[in-house]
This record gives sequence, structure tokens and C-alpha cells, in this order.
Amino acid sequence: MSRGAGTRARTREEIRRFLAIGAVQVAEVDLAGDEAVLRPGPGSPPVTHGEVFLLVRRAGRPVGTLSARVPEGADPKAVLTEAARSLGAKDAAGGPGQAPPAGAPPYSSVVVATRERAGQLARALDSLLAQDHPDFEIVVVDNAPVTDETRELVQRKYGERVRYVREPVPGLATAHNTGLAAARGEVTAFTDDDVVADPRWLTELTAPFAADPRLGCATGLILPARLRTPAQVLLESHGGFAKGFTPTTYDPQHPPADEPLFPFTAGRFGSGANMAFRTDVLRGVGGFDPATGAGTPARGGDDLYGFVRVLAQGHRLRYTPHALVWHHHRETWADLETQAYGYGAGLTAYLTAILVNRPALLPAFLARLPRGLSHARALTAVRETDGGGTPGSHDTRTHPWPRRLSRLQRRGMAYGPVGYLRARRALRGAAGRGTR
Repeated sequence: MSRGAGTRARTREEIRRFLAIGAVQVAEVDLAGDEAVLRPGPGSPPVTHGEVFLLVRRAGRPVGTLSARVPEGADPKAVLTEAARSLGAKDAAGGPGQAPPAGAPPYSSVVVATRERAGQLARALDSLLAQDHPDFEIVVVDNAPVTDETRELVQRKYGERVRYVREPVPGLATAHNTGLAAARGEVTAFTDDDVVADPRWLTELTAPFAADPRLGCATGLILPARLRTPAQVLLESHGGFAKGFTPTTYDPQHPPADEPLFPFTAGRFGSGANMAFRTDVLRGVGGFDPATGAGTPARGGDDLYGFVRVLAQGHRLRYTPHALVWHHHRETWADLETQAYGYGAGLTAYLTAILVNRPALLPAFLARLPRGLSHARALTAVRETDGGGTPGSHDTRTHPWPRRLSRLQRRGMAYGPVGYLRARRALRGAAGRGTR
């Protein structure tokens, strides 16, 4: 068989495997003593027979995920409760890396950047307004709008409960900086318009700031709201956005021994859909680099840039799985291709941004470069599995990761520095035109 014919055969097999991935239900079981409460995932119908992606809670706090199958005719609650108890998850409150007991969470701002997605935004805002946090505000940043749909939604449905800010320059980092400038809270949290926030999300995310004066940033858990399409299941099968269920504090004064690339592997710390910063700390480092992020030629990396800049200033970063948002993953193969390329580009774009803005970090970066290249190769490798199954525990891979997506991620990594420099030039050009 020729090389070209072999490549086409592999592509056909990857397509066949992808299309064969079935839908998975999303649900959660809350264990409290001998009692258990079963709920479907946000926006999902009641659980029935079939495959289930299950979040396990103890007394309301997330402690683990697993996959289970409910046989036809069986009681879903009984089957899933038994599976949850067999997980053997311990209450995360006693787990490693736990923060000191926190007092009342500080006054907080929640910034949601959006662009022409009023339906999704309304769902997100409804969940944010249901937070149990005692004192917070919500700021919607309408990024480079082409219609008045978002403004009209906020003013008509939410009135004074949500502040509306318009940012005409496209780019997620620019929109987040606009929200940061408008924020009145001691802590500013950021999330996306395609999430549903758990009722305790904001409290759990911001309370650690009250307990730790050196804390500059906190991140939280992101789980799939739906697993209805092959693209959604495949993404979650390879980790999705989740960072596990172990609370962890990253301290630049005491770098983690098992993180030789620290702090440059910022993707391990969290994601932009679930992050918060001490407001004056983020402002003090200049906010996010506007030449990074979705909506710019750099394609991403704005959140990673923020994490590293805060750590580089000597502040701690706290990951807490107790702060949960449910994310609506993209639904199609084309979406996966866009994400794979964008993740690769965003990774190297943010590294370029860090070195451009903080050249003092160059020696540390060069010292870690050999291991970094090895990490990049592993990150973009074709990840084979035995196939079948559903997403379950964090980093459990149950479907092969297609070669095309690995190639796109590597291409994105090669493009990232170019994209970042193009974005910087575009911003300078826009600033020059604005002064005329």
C-alpha cells in the first residue's frame, strides 16, 4: 500500500470511529450520609437507561466523576448511587492542598464577555444571578457587537441587576480588560457565556482570597453540561477542561517538585471559563495582553498569560474543584478542528507574550526549553486507546484522539508566535488610526 493510500485509509478509519461515538447522559449524585439525591445535568432530561457521565458530590461539594451504565428496566437512582459509593471518593475538605478555613467571601465582580450569543448569555446570567455569594455584581462586556441584541437582552430582562458595557475592539483579552476596568469588587471573576454556574461557584471561587493575603488568582472545575454529540464526548474523553479533584495551591516561592516546567505549563492551572483574580493584583500586572485571546490572530492564550504574570509577581494561585461551572462544549467535528488549532496557537502565543512583556523570564524559559519541547510532543501525540467506553475519571481516555487533530494542534503551535506578533501590529495600527 502506498503512503498516500495508507493515510487515506487511516483517515477513513478515524472518521468511522468518530461517527460511532454515541451520546452520553450527564447527571450528578449527591451523597450525604445514608441519603442520596440524583439530578440530571443542567438542561438535561431525567436520567434513563444507557451510558451516564456522573458527577459525585458529598454534601454538595464535587469529589469525583465516573462513567456508569444503567441497564434497561433498572432504577437509575439505585444504579448510580451504588456506583457513586463504590468510587470511594473522600470528602475533598480533608484532601491534600486544602486551604485554611475561609471567612466570608469578599465583594466580587463577575465579568462575562460575549458577542452575538444572547440565547446562551441569558442561560449563563440566570445561573449567575442564582449564586449564594452574599455580595457581588455582574458585568456583561459586549465585544465588537454588530447588532443591539445583547444590549437589549440585558436591559430588558435583567435591568439594574446586570451592568452592560460595550467594547468596540474585538478580542477576548480586550473585552476582559474592559470588564476589569469597570469592576468594583475586591475580586474579579471571569466566566464565559456558554456555561451554567453551580449555585456555590462564586462563593467557593472567591472565599480563598479572604483566607490567603498572598493569593492572586483562583481557578475552578469545568465539567461538560452535555455530551450529546461525538465531538463533545471525544473532547471530554481526553480531559476536556477539567483539572481533577485535588485542591492545589501553586506558590512561586515553593515551586512544585512534580512540575519541572513551572510556571510555563499554565494550562495545568485552570481555564478562562472559571477563574478569578484579586482585582488590584491583575490591574497591577497590566491585565491581559490584548494581543492574545479568541478574536485576535493569536487565537487564544489570554488566560494562561494572566496566570503566569500573576505567579511571576510572587502571588499564589489556587485551584479548587469545589468551584464548579458546567460548560457547553462545541458540537461538531469542525468545532474540534478549530479548537485543536486554536489551543496550539494560544499556547505558543501566550509564551511569546510572556517573553515580550517580561524579558527577565527568558533565562528561566530557556532553562526549561528542552523539557518543554518534550512536553509539547507528548501534548500533541496521537493518543490511542482500546476504544469504546465513555468519559469518566479525570484524564481517563476512552476514545482515540485523531491524527488530524494532533497535526492541527502542532500547526497551531508553530503559528502561535506569528499570530501574536500579527495581533500586536494590528493593535498598533488601530491605535495609530485612532489618533488621527
